[in-house]
Amino acid sequence: MNPAETDMETPCIIPYAPRPLQWRFHQQRTRFCVLLCHRRFGKTVAAVNDLLRAALRTSRTDWRAAYAAPYLGQAKAVAWDYLRHFAGVIPGTRFHEGELRCDLPNGARIRLYGTDNAQALRGLYLDDLVLDEPADIPREVWSQILRPALADRRGRALFCGTPKGCDNLLHDVWQLAGSLGAAEGWSRFRFPASQTGYLPQAELDAARSGMSEAEYQQEFECSFAAAVRGAYYAAQLDAADLAGRICPLPVSPDLPVHTAWDLGMDDATAIWFFQVEPSGTWRMLDYYEASGEGLAHYAAVLGAKARPEGTATTDGLAGRGFCYGRHLAPHDIRVRELGTGQSRLESAARLGIRFDIAPSLPLADGIDAVRRALPRLWFDSRHCAAGLAALRSYRRQWRPRQEQFSSGPLHDGSSHAADGPALTHPGNTGNNRSPHGTHEYTALRPDRRAGRFPSGSCPGRCGPESPLRPHVPGRAHGLCHVRLGPSPGRRLAASGQCSRPPAPAGHGP
Repeated sequence: MNPAETDMETPCIIPYAPRPLQWRFHQQRTRFCVLLCHRRFGKTVAAVNDLLRAALRTSRTDWRAAYAAPYLGQAKAVAWDYLRHFAGVIPGTRFHEGELRCDLPNGARIRLYGTDNAQALRGLYLDDLVLDEPADIPREVWSQILRPALADRRGRALFCGTPKGCDNLLHDVWQLAGSLGAAEGWSRFRFPASQTGYLPQAELDAARSGMSEAEYQQEFECSFAAAVRGAYYAAQLDAADLAGRICPLPVSPDLPVHTAWDLGMDDATAIWFFQVEPSGTWRMLDYYEASGEGLAHYAAVLGAKARPEGTATTDGLAGRGFCYGRHLAPHDIRVRELGTGQSRLESAARLGIRFDIAPSLPLADGIDAVRRALPRLWFDSRHCAAGLAALRSYRRQWRPRQEQFSSGPLHDGSSHAADGPALTHPGNTGNNRSPHGTHEYTALRPDRRAGRFPSGSCPGRCGPESPLRPHVPGRAHGLCHVRLGPSPGRRLAASGQCSRPPAPAGHGP
């Protein structure tokens, strides 16, 4: 028996006693894992020991792992001493200071890297990987270099760090883990200081007194939105994330899908797709945004999303199986365009999109309405990702000369998602005009489905006598049809391919 084998059989105890939440991470992590934790949680200690456990349990003699930080010096400063401390008790372990490499007696190796020299990582194969502070690591380092390095060995990856806003790799993988879940090999953990109890309350209070509230929320409460200075909805969206209300959402076949629009001309047009449950909960199922397009384009989008789940149009729009209810538009849809003399309300009606017009609200009241609405909203983490990112970025404008925020929001790309009536008018009422006369605008109800389809277009249960027909005064028929384009006759029943059971005799259009 050679000395290495003798050393491997010598009992040794690694001096690591995981705290309860660290133990939970070790026990429940999956192949891909995102660990979001407050400062001084002990993520580096947990990550190093997670690598060591995998290295000692492998049957491969050529097992390889990488611990990567944004800079090589940073990786050495935060992880090298821990690696030497915990692996140093294992007989036969050798350390190579120049390469920041640890060779274990069973042939496994753990090495530290900096992604500032990302090209040096090309060509590696990896069985395990830790990305420390991925918010500071370029996305392409993961997608183009490190993810392929895991492929042939089906290696694992751990992303651990503290949030730094939403436009970075850490937020991307956090959202991805929430969308895919354990069934796809992803898990995620969030450990804010207010819940772990690892830091004394007096120390947290002292830190809070010396930091801005946004800085404290980011560093100690793991808030993505807090990094956006002056963000309006940071607390509400973080609460939704912690409560599990940002997750994959199935489309309920028994409820209509409503749409709410923020219409732009030179600016982008944004559309939220959502359902309202009998309990009053709003399920935000999808979000679409584009700029430089006419109403015919958005009519085609509605038609594409009404196709059965799993189908796709030639331009890549995926079918969602939506059966439409009401379409909500802001009050300025009545404004007539100079070139045509017609309003977009009239143009939409010719395309088969019949809008209800939401009441006009002062800007401050609209922001307050969104804050009040968010606690009862659920978001599909995958299809609403762009809309959620915009909501997190919706913020007051900072005036550096005055060193204060303006009284109103910054008008940029994030404002379109927040301006739509889906968020600002979930419970408001008022008298409004539409192409069908004056009627009372009421809060959406879950039973309000489009009433009638074009003749012969749909075998479903949306006929004129159906109990699901909307009761909108002055309206001759429902909303569930759009045209795919501007030319006459190209009308498509939005739910013409739905799989609902045929209506009884006499319930057709």
